[in-house]
Amino acid sequence: MEKAQKINPFIVHILQEVDEEIKTGLGEGIILNIAGNNRLIPVERVTGEDFWILSRLLSHHVYINGVDVRYNLIGDVGGYYAARLLRKQLNLIYLNLMFNDIGPEGGELIAKALQKNTTLKYLRMTGNKIENKGGMFFAAMLQINSTLEKLDLGDCDLGMQSVIAFATVLTQNQAIKGINLNRPILYGEQEESTVHIGHMLKENHCLVELHVCKHGIKNHGIQQLCEALHLNSSVRYLDVSCNKITRDGMIYLADVLKSNTTLEVIDLSFNRIENAGANYLSETLTSYNRSLKALSVVSNNIEGEGLVALARSMKTNPTFSNIYIWGNKFDEATCVAYFDLIQMGHLELANTDVEPFVVDGRVYLAEVSNGLKKHYYWTPTYGEAYSQSPNAGFALVPVGQHL
Repeated sequence: MEKAQKINPFIVHILQEVDEEIKTGLGEGIILNIAGNNRLIPVERVTGEDFWILSRLLSHHVYINGVDVRYNLIGDVGGYYAARLLRKQLNLIYLNLMFNDIGPEGGELIAKALQKNTTLKYLRMTGNKIENKGGMFFAAMLQINSTLEKLDLGDCDLGMQSVIAFATVLTQNQAIKGINLNRPILYGEQEESTVHIGHMLKENHCLVELHVCKHGIKNHGIQQLCEALHLNSSVRYLDVSCNKITRDGMIYLADVLKSNTTLEVIDLSFNRIENAGANYLSETLTSYNRSLKALSVVSNNIEGEGLVALARSMKTNPTFSNIYIWGNKFDEATCVAYFDLIQMGHLELANTDVEPFVVDGRVYLAEVSNGLKKHYYWTPTYGEAYSQSPNAGFALVPVGQHL
């Protein structure tokens, strides 16, 4: 009213709910959810001007320590006020700005604000095209900021220069536990990014989760990463999905899994490891590795032989509990093998993306909507599962709070 600005009824409704929580004594550590998606009733998207008013309200609000405004339209204007909020709000721990039309200028302002911020632990910028320029400011920020633990810059059109900058600064940064660098804009066939990321993994002993989906990684690149993982004892979740890794690359991964006791989740979805690659992994998981918990080989051109081999390894490996196989070439032996795994209790239905059904005495597999996303560091269920461990570093918010 002070600014004679049109009121966004969606924001008013959310703030009224917060007021009620505060009045009833439940309003402590609130994450303000003003996301513009997944609403049963369409809502008016939050604009940069709306975020200006919102940031003023939140600047000194002691009850709110998280703001989720993903899938809105705040743009660079909202990026400016998000930066101001990061400078003034002393309780903010979680900020989700994904898919908000923030460009390089807004990214620069947010990154510079984080150089002085000492409270924010989790930032999601996914889908904002901050490009190489914005990425370089975020990399520079990590040289100064020692509080931020999870940084999501997937699908932000980062360039090779900024990817290299992140790899370089993470050799020294001791705070970041999880980073998403998915789908940068890279040119050339030299897999230069994996050389620098591999060097970083040899030096960094704090990073727990690494996403390098759509980096154009081929067998030489996965070899670089695996050589580094022989020396790394912190990474638990490795995402190399949607790359160009073939069966020969699995020789290096299977070898590192023989000695690495830290890796728990590997995402190989949408590569091309085929039967031979699946067999390499199966042999290691059957006879050597007892630390890997979850593996996704979705859409890898694997046929019955390789899929059955992976199923056999689940029978003898008590730790290997989650497998995702949809998009490969199922035959009758595959369907029977996974039906048996589930019937015998070696594989829970919630831990795979297929469910068996029988028609005329023959077993088939249907797809179900499970996958590795529930293991992401920003997903509360995975964080809660690891919240018992003081070194886990995955929990997004305290147990019992809901995004």
